[in-house]
Amino acid sequence: MPIVTVQVTREGTTPDRSSVTAEEKARIIAGVSQVMLDVLNKPLESTYVVIEEIDLDNWGWGGLPTADYRRILADKPPAG
Repeated sequence: MPIVTVQVTREGTTPDRSSVTAEEKARIIAGVSQVMLDVLNKPLESTYVVIEEIDLDNWGWGGLPTADYRRILADKPPAG
């Protein structure tokens, strides 16, 4: 019985939302379950998927809070 945990930041996929929608979560659950079936031959009904939404303030990246890191990336000129 696989248990797969998916962690995402608690922010919407569009500016007017503050979290992942129920429809998006359902798609994540279906997709992850399908991967477990395709790769490990685990039946859909034996796979548990847990989605944890993490407040952006509690998520870090590159040694910085994520919001700060994103600002730095946005200020960098494009490579090339």
